[in-house]
Amino acid sequence: MTQPALPGRPRITELRLAAFTTHRRAAFPLGPLTLLAGPSGCGKTSALRAYEALARLGGGAVLGAVFPDPVACVPERARPDAQRRRGFRIGCTADGPAGPVRLDVAVQAEPELRVVGERLSADGQVLLETALRDPGKRAVQAAWHTAGPTPVTRGPLPDDRLGTPLLPLRVAGGTPGQRRVLAAAEQMVVALRSAFACDPEPARMRGPVASGSGRLLGGCGNLADVLWRTRAECGRRHAQFVAAVRAGCAGPVADVLARLDGAGSVTAAVDRGNGFRTDLGRLGRGELRYLALALVLLTGPGVLEVDPAGEVPAALQTLTVLADGFDRDLDPRQRRELLDVAARMCARGHIRLVGAVSDASWAAGTDGVTVVHLDRD
Repeated sequence: MTQPALPGRPRITELRLAAFTTHRRAAFPLGPLTLLAGPSGCGKTSALRAYEALARLGGGAVLGAVFPDPVACVPERARPDAQRRRGFRIGCTADGPAGPVRLDVAVQAEPELRVVGERLSADGQVLLETALRDPGKRAVQAAWHTAGPTPVTRGPLPDDRLGTPLLPLRVAGGTPGQRRVLAAAEQMVVALRSAFACDPEPARMRGPVASGSGRLLGGCGNLADVLWRTRAECGRRHAQFVAAVRAGCAGPVADVLARLDGAGSVTAAVDRGNGFRTDLGRLGRGELRYLALALVLLTGPGVLEVDPAGEVPAALQTLTVLADGFDRDLDPRQRRELLDVAARMCARGHIRLVGAVSDASWAAGTDGVTVVHLDRD
């Protein structure tokens, strides 16, 4: 049986795409394990990209780095207004100790990329609201809840990033209202920041890689180097990983090894036992994607290239894996085994998964899985 989410762990429970690429007025509920299902072109990948964009903005990234091609995010048939402005709107809900907290963001893509509106709210009360009052200034006018002698505090915020992660620098926390604003902002930022967008690229996983690359990248091209590290750091987790590989890959699997050569390169192989090994370069695409996704699900933020909230204890954070093509190139046994691994890990509350699949009928009946049909909903 799926266990409830651990108390005190902020988590994103809804993604809203009011106007983003192919989506209009769309709201997707997100559980511990969510599969976005639908045919090609229905918007699964763009939904994951919107989540990743919110995660990066929640970490303080500037708009230009998050949206290098912002016009591609504008709904295709959106017409410019009299000032030739077009844009898009995205948002989410974070649940946690502060209750459900909503964040909604309006971004102008043309003629200049900038935030033109942001709203942070809880229980129907607006805690932060920004608006672009003067297009000639590189700032938005912000107002945040105070509930003191002055009900609302006003001031400028930059228009090239979110205001929510900046609130701890602007809000003193001297009144109950200010403390509520800070609690809501912290919950939203913590829920968003620990996200890992993952789409393994088998072609990059086959050959030797340089050692010392650090944490696992989203394309998993440095998988061999990360295996070299994780195998030595945690024997228990490595044993779980080997068991998952054994369940999803063809042939006997005694271990998964990584070798460092004298030139500083690392290669990985599947140990078949009795002295036989199969280099990763000889595995099929499905096996490599399965192996990479299993490692992602069985490890943690310290091994993955994510930006967790360093000021918050790891015990109060939940890693969210955004897996595009979760079932791509996998045979029925592999996707079933991978879903079982994901369900077990998500049930513990330390990890959440939002995966994109073409068809989710094979996941029917799996405890704890939320399926969102983008072709119908």
